[in-house]
Amino acid sequence: MDIELNEEQKAFVQLAKDFAYGVFAPHAAQWDQEEIFPRDALREAGTLGLCSLYASTEIGGLGLSRLDASLVFEEMAAIDPSTTAFLTIHNMATWMVGLWGSARLRKDWGPFLATGEKLASYCLTEPDAGSDAASLRTSAELKNDCYVLNGAKAFISGAGETDLLIVMARTGAAGASGISAFAVPANTPGITYGRKERKMGWNSQSTRAITFDQVEVPLEYLLGQEGEGFKIAMRGLDGGRINIASCSVGAAQGAIDTAKTYMQGRKQFNQTLTSFQALQFKFADMVTHTVAARQMVRLAACKLDSGAADASTYCAMAKRFATDAGFTVCLDAQQLLGGYGYLKDYPLERLVRDTRVHQILEGTNEIMRVIIARHVLEKDGDLK
Repeated sequence: MDIELNEEQKAFVQLAKDFAYGVFAPHAAQWDQEEIFPRDALREAGTLGLCSLYASTEIGGLGLSRLDASLVFEEMAAIDPSTTAFLTIHNMATWMVGLWGSARLRKDWGPFLATGEKLASYCLTEPDAGSDAASLRTSAELKNDCYVLNGAKAFISGAGETDLLIVMARTGAAGASGISAFAVPANTPGITYGRKERKMGWNSQSTRAITFDQVEVPLEYLLGQEGEGFKIAMRGLDGGRINIASCSVGAAQGAIDTAKTYMQGRKQFNQTLTSFQALQFKFADMVTHTVAARQMVRLAACKLDSGAADASTYCAMAKRFATDAGFTVCLDAQQLLGGYGYLKDYPLERLVRDTRVHQILEGTNEIMRVIIARHVLEKDGDLK
């Protein structure tokens, strides 16, 4: 892995930074405070290719690597982790349509998802199936010329605001092999949405439960083949873990930048805060942990891009480490600002709230530890 960015990657990073400062920064606090889903901003992101970074070029995506996408998400999350996180979910759904969708599905939805004109949600979690995704109960029964979906999903980001749902449902027997994946238009009759969940953070994206009652889905809207849903979901989760880890690294960097500016301007006892060794040590640890997380995320992204056999384990390690480190860095930065860090006039309280959920979603960090331990202990894996 080359740790130095090439010129093309630097250009994408600058594009993402300019967009985040120009579009996210002026409104992020308002989106959070008023719980506004920024569809116009997301559509504007789509005009720059940010809604389909690694989706197939056949549907209008950029076809970039996961490493390239990670660089972009990191830069944007430094300003607004919540909106960036939703953008990563949409990117994943768009990639799935481009990779596993039928010719009809790609034609019907691909170009609109790629440009952000239409937005997508990912529906895996259920009220009784979180970490144990293979136990999901939502069913899809083949009847004549369509599949009929019944069941419920929970904690779905963007639900009620988005246009397409990527739904994992059971078409066969119990267990992972009985799960299939479907693309379901969000306004299909029989779909109902629960109330908008009241959350600690991630307020710029709605979160709702979804109920499916005799929802008819065209045969051509099956992703891949019957029984491949769990494989598709796990492929998605590997990338999703890189994406959310990237958002944590970005948020940590945003927290560091805010703390640095504050420390350089704030005086106590006739000295700037940068003069106090205790604060220097805390700041040094924040920077060190962020750099370490960044390198781990990029290594995992490279593993995923190369198709390495141990990529899933590296994605789990990167997700575990980066989301824990990112949240801690944001907390430490808030402490450095003292009382000001508790005020909504500064972004740190929002960064703290938004990064907390990163340790929970895309597989809790406890589950990440299970994945890592099994690879090393049970499969006799070698991580070097």
